[in-house]
Amino acid sequence: MAWHAKPLVGFDLETTGTDPLQARIVTAAVVQVGERDPLELRFWLADPGVRIPEQASAIHGISSERAAAEGRPAREVADEIASALCAHWERDVPVVAYNAAFDLTLLSAELQRHGLPSLSERLQGRSIGPVIDPYTIDRAVDRYRKGKRTLEAVSAEYGTPLDDAHDAISDAVAAVRVARALAKRHAQVAALDPAELHQRQIGWYAQWAQDFEAFLRSKGTADASVDGAWPLRDLAPAIT
Repeated sequence: MAWHAKPLVGFDLETTGTDPLQARIVTAAVVQVGERDPLELRFWLADPGVRIPEQASAIHGISSERAAAEGRPAREVADEIASALCAHWERDVPVVAYNAAFDLTLLSAELQRHGLPSLSERLQGRSIGPVIDPYTIDRAVDRYRKGKRTLEAVSAEYGTPLDDAHDAISDAVAAVRVARALAKRHAQVAALDPAELHQRQIGWYAQWAQDFEAFLRSKGTADASVDGAWPLRDLAPAIT
């Protein structure tokens, strides 16, 4: 049975900002999705320990006041999310995350910030995965399609419903639905097993970063550096 016909786990974070090394987790969802419907759901609301910028609250709907009143400590939330993801990887169940390099890097930064074991350490030192990132796959297999590559736009492209964009649960489920639709449309994606697909995405993401960096330089952008690491970026820069 092909990977897209089996249960998959969707993962999504809603956060305080767009820099994965500095932003904090606000909400998170890890959802096991069957052929059509969610089978198992875990959801977290965190108190990030910092003010949530108004522009971030406007996107995901969580205010600083609500997070402080109802959210659990960020350290506990990060630890539980990491444990949940690793439990699936230990059973070789793929984790689907749209723009995985953002969510997994941010989670890893939170683990480091709070002095918690990394994802790799929780897996006895092996690399994380398999990860399936519809954002990376779609850019590789339909490179020249015009239009946005947001989860909303790509969900519309593949005819999969996105009920409530920027809600962690809805986005996690939508990512799985897009991954399955991608596999059904592109036979070369469906034919790969999850481990092979994971490795292909490493190369696809690196190639995209190289091409985008060249594009920025052609436009005279002063800082044209684009991180090509996937599914985790380098955590070496200072994390506060």
